[in-house]
This record gives sequence, C-alpha cells and structure tokens, in this order.
Amino acid sequence: MLVALLGSSVASVIVTYCVRGWARRRQFVDHPGGHKGHTHPVALGGGIAITVCICLPLVVVTLAAYLADGADLVDRLPQVFITHQEGIAAKLPEVLAIVAGALVLHILGLIDDVKALGFVPKLVVQFVVALVIVGLFGIRAGEALGVPASIALTVLWIVLITNAFNFLDNMDGLSAGVAAIAGAIFAASALRTDQIFVPAVTFIFVGTLLGFLVFNFSPASIFMGDAGSMVIGYFLAVLTVLTTYYNPAQGLQPTGILVPLVVLAVPLYDVGSVSWHRLRAGHSLFRGDRRHFSHRLVQKGMSPRAAVLTIYLATAATGLSAILLPRADHVTTVLAFAQCLCIILIIAILEHAGRPE
Repeated sequence: MLVALLGSSVASVIVTYCVRGWARRRQFVDHPGGHKGHTHPVALGGGIAITVCICLPLVVVTLAAYLADGADLVDRLPQVFITHQEGIAAKLPEVLAIVAGALVLHILGLIDDVKALGFVPKLVVQFVVALVIVGLFGIRAGEALGVPASIALTVLWIVLITNAFNFLDNMDGLSAGVAAIAGAIFAASALRTDQIFVPAVTFIFVGTLLGFLVFNFSPASIFMGDAGSMVIGYFLAVLTVLTTYYNPAQGLQPTGILVPLVVLAVPLYDVGSVSWHRLRAGHSLFRGDRRHFSHRLVQKGMSPRAAVLTIYLATAATGLSAILLPRADHVTTVLAFAQCLCIILIIAILEHAGRPE
C-alpha cells in the first residue's frame, strides 16, 4: 500500500511537470474570463497526467500478474506480489474494462476542454460508459435488489459522482483534494474489511492526486479540465461499487452500504445546492457559474484558499466516521450518520447566514 501511494505520488509529480511544460509550449491553456476566477492563462492537460498515472500502473501490474501465471518468472518477483498474483491476474478483464471507460471519458473531456461540447453529448457518453461496465462486466451494487434495479442504480450512481467532481472542479485544488481525502477514507474502510485489491487501487488513485496537487493547489499552474475531473469522479464511483460493504460471513453489517453517502456527503451537497440555485435562477443545471459552495464561501469573506481548505476539513469531518460503519452496531451507525447530517446542516446555515432578503 505504501509503495502504491508513494510510487504514484512521485510519478504524478514527474508526469504533471512534463505535461505542464508541453501544454505551455503548445498553448493548450485555459484563458480567463466569464465565470472563471483566474486572471492569467493557466496550462491545461492535468487530466492527461492524472489518467496516465492511474491507468498505466493498473494495467501494467494486472497484465504482469496475468502473464506471469504459471511462468518461472513469478518465483523471482517480490513475495507480496507472489502471494496475490492469482487474485490480481483474475482481475484483468475487470481492470481493462474500467480503464477503457476512463479513457473514453478522458478523451471526451479533452475534446470538451478544446471546444465546449455542451452537456448532452457528455451525458450520453457517460451513460453509455456506465452501462457497458455495469451491464457487460457485472460491476454493480445493490445486487439484492435484482439485476434491472441493480444496473439502473449503479449507472445512475456512476454518472452522478462523475458529474459531482466535474462540478467541484471550480477552484484551485478543490476537486483533486476532496477526491484524495475521500479516496483515503475509502481505502481505510476497505482495509478494515480485509480487502486488498480495492485499497491498493485506491492508494494509486490517492497518490496520483497528491502529486498533482503539488501543481494544482492555489495558485494553480495547471488545471485538470474535464479530462481529469470526469476521470477522478468516475474512478471514485467505480471504486465504491467494487468495495464490499456488507457480507455477514465476514461480520460486515448492512449499515456499511452508507459509507459512500457519508464520505461523499460534501460533493453531493455541492451538486444539490448548486442545482437548486441554478433552477431558481432559471438557468441550465450544466451551465457554469459562480454559485458553487466554494464560491458562496468566498462571497462570505473567505479567501479562495481558505474556502478550499474549509471544504477539505468538512469532507474529512463527514467522512472519517464512515471507516467504522461496515462493522458498526446500529447505535454507532445512527450517531455517525447523524453527525454527518449535522455537519452538512451547519455548513448550509453558515453559508446562508446574513444573506440579504
């Protein structure tokens, strides 16, 4: 896990640095204006670094395990790899499907970063990608509800979280930082339930985002664009689906299914609140503006950096208790969920306090 975290962090710093230089030379930059907060051109292409540093290690390690199966080479590999080699190899079709979905969204985002596509094509592609990995590869949640309901629920969840982090990418370091905090909590929760594959993949994800934040935290010198924000939202959604939260044989309680909702409470609040404000103003839900949670904090007097750090803290405060949920009794679950709701309500009250009638 430590190798996955540190290795991906170092790789991300190197790749992001290289991509930033390339983007500047090619004038692949985001210009100020409109609802944007920056005052000078900033390099785009951060999504390229993020996608490469998440997808490439997944494919290489899984493919190596598959090709090493039954070969003499396997005996010369590290013991930790030998121990889990068969399990890793069995994940190859699943990993290739997930990575293929991420690459489709990444390419879609790159096209949108160059020339805005509008929300309809993006939503259509997002739904198609989700349907393929859920329907054809069986990556789905809520299977006790039956196949049709399970597929519908999982597809909606993947599309929702993909767009939640796309919405959240509205200030330097915000989307990447919140995703890194959420990913770390998901990894810790999965480790407590004795899972290996999901935490390892999640630590690669978290390490990649930490390396990217070296250049993306305020003042950012590179943006991820839709090519990055959709990919990180997609990966987080898929990782929550792959994680086992309820298994009586392992002592995992039904209340574990609340983990994704609790950990992602802040991004979901942002989606809900900004959608409400846009509808009240008679605007499209997918039209960019400065009505996000982060923008409302700045309007209350915070600096952009303070607003981002506040949202980091809120994400950690709502999410940390989720680590306990898979093995929690009903009282602990109610208290953890109530704490999460209280934090969200406090945020809502404070950000609206003093607003002119």
